Formats: sequence, C-alpha cells, structure tokens
Amino acid sequence: MKKPLEGIKVLELGNFVAAPFAGKIFGEFGAEVIKVEDPKNGDSLRNWRVMHKGTSLWWYVHARNKKSITLNLREEEGQEMVRELAKDADVIIENFRPGTLERWGIGYEDLKKINPSLIMTRISGYGQTGPYRDKVGFGSVAESMGGLRYLTGFPDRPPVRVGLAVGDSIAGLYAVNGTLMALRARDMDPLKRGQCVDVALTESVFSLLEGVLPEYDMKGIVRERTGATLEGIAPSNTYLCADGKYIVIAANSDSIFKRFAVAIGRPDFAENPIYLNNQGRAENAEYLDQVIEEWTKRHTQKEVQSILDAAGVPVGPIYSIEDIVNDEQFQARDMLQTVTLPDGEQVLVPGIVPKLSETPGSIEWIGPELGQHNEEVIGQKLTQPK
Repeated sequence: MKKPLEGIKVLELGNFVAAPFAGKIFGEFGAEVIKVEDPKNGDSLRNWRVMHKGTSLWWYVHARNKKSITLNLREEEGQEMVRELAKDADVIIENFRPGTLERWGIGYEDLKKINPSLIMTRISGYGQTGPYRDKVGFGSVAESMGGLRYLTGFPDRPPVRVGLAVGDSIAGLYAVNGTLMALRARDMDPLKRGQCVDVALTESVFSLLEGVLPEYDMKGIVRERTGATLEGIAPSNTYLCADGKYIVIAANSDSIFKRFAVAIGRPDFAENPIYLNNQGRAENAEYLDQVIEEWTKRHTQKEVQSILDAAGVPVGPIYSIEDIVNDEQFQARDMLQTVTLPDGEQVLVPGIVPKLSETPGSIEWIGPELGQHNEEVIGQKLTQPK
C-alpha cells in the first residue's frame, strides 16, 4: 500500500524549528516536501548545537525526506519561482512574521488566485491577527506567555524551561493536524477549495493548560509551580531509591492506589477512607510522599521497578539519552534507527511516530545538502512550456 500522504506536494518556506518540524512529519508519511532555503546560508538550523563536519546533527533529523532548493525570496526571481511551484502544490507551510510574504507578493491571497485549492499553513508567534501579530515570536517566548514556564520548576525558585524547543514542536504538531483537517475539508468540497491554517505558538502552548483557566475564572485560583509533583493529584512524584537513583511513581487512581499500598507493605492505606479517593490523598500528599520515599529508600531503583510492575502500578526511571539507547522497549519499537551520513559514518536518529499498521512512515534519506534538489525541482519548472 502507498503511504498515506503520497501524492501530496508540500512547499516548506519555514526556517528554524516549528514549520520544519511539521514538514518532517509530512515527509515521513509520503508527502513530497520541497524545502526552500536561503542560497547563502540555508536554514539556520544547519548551524545549531552539535556539529559534525560543518553540519548540525539536529539538521539530519529535522530535514529528513525533504528536497532542498535555494531561492532568495527577497528578490523577484525567487518570488516568481514560488508562484510557479504554488501552481501544483497542495500545501505551503511557513513561519515568517505575519505580513512578510504579503510584502513579497506571495501571501495566501496572492497564491490563492494562482491555485484556489492551495492550503497555506502559517505558524507565527501570536497568529495572523490581533494586536501582537507583528511582534517577533520565538518558541521560548511563547512557552513563557502561553503559561507553561510559569508552572515549570519549584515554587521557591525562578521558572525554568524544558531542555528542548517544546513550544515550537507543539505548534508544529498543531500545524500538521490543521493541515490534515484542511486537506480533508478540501476533499469533501465539490469545488476543492483550500484555506489558510493559522497556528500561533502562544496559543499552541496555552492549549495544554488543562483546567488552569476555569480554575482561575470560577475559583480565583492561580496554579503555581509545584516542582516534581502535580498539585491536587496524589501520589505522583519522584522518589529517591537506595542506590541514589530516582524513580517516578504515579499511583494516583483509586484502584491503582489500593494495589500500590499493598505492594509497599501498607495495606492499611488501602482500607483507610481518607485515601479512598484522590481528594483525600491530595490533602495528605506530603505525608504520603514521606511514607513512600521511606519505602523506596530501602530498595534499589530496579527493585522498586520490579515490585511495582508486578503490582500493576505506573512506575519508571528518569532516563538520560544513554538509558533510552540501551532500553529494550525503544529498541523493539524501532525508535533508534541507523542512518548513513554523507561522509559514510553511521549515526542513530529517532524513529517514526506514530506507528501505522498498514501504511507506516519511513526514513528515505537524511537531511539534504543545501540546494541538492535545485536541478530536479527548479530545472524541471524552468523547462516546462509556458
């Protein structure tokens, strides 16, 4: 069977993380993804973080299955080529500041006249409308203004960031979701009309905040940082083991807590009406955590894992990347794939998510060299009869 997105042509005008993250997913599942890069330096991500012979190792993950062409979008020649490519594209995905493509004559309204079926997926800091639309927006700022960083860390310390570009990646996932919905809507439309998909980094992060908004609106509660715990949910924390390692235990459902109590030698907890529901446990979370850690400190991390696995309690160690590489589950699920770099060296890269039973995604090639597909893509357009 064909991959689910075969036959879909995506023109990626994005840079950095958010739009290219979405483009990577399209490419993994069969879409033809043509990445437009600046002729001089290419995508900035080519030079981010750990380098190998002049190219970021992150790049090889982020740009896999994409074709790289070089166009200067600030010049008429580059803009005209985008118009040509847009004629038979299904999707354009971009993450320029709102109004930039319009100034270049290649905004959604411009390209829709050329191709009414075109879907343009736009990722920006604050969205295409509103008083902040013209502000520069990066994922780090979006994580802050979207409410995530306020809740990340310990209450007696400043807010911290997750050690990844999580805001950009969340927006990229929404961009994929929105694009697939727009493609579905186009399929159902007798006129096959496209539309604009507007994804804001701030809103993408904000959407993850669970019940934080209604809690504030109805009860005046401002949720605060709680470190390794989740306030109002217990027991769910990180606990120290006898060998100095940490383990996460999430025994916060009523039935699981009963099994957990028996497993740690406290069957009295399982019968105590105070702990029969989450509300009572949450009110006594500090005491429960103290008792639990007294138990974990008497066992190694592996012993705790074994005991609680047998009891059917959610439990797991805090993994470094070294731990992930050596884990049999990640290995069995093909999440550690070996690819060959241009110099012939091999390197591990993350596998494909999600797993489709009949039409799975795949890594066909790693991130391309700058302009590697100019002749294939641009040359073909230039030789077509007008």
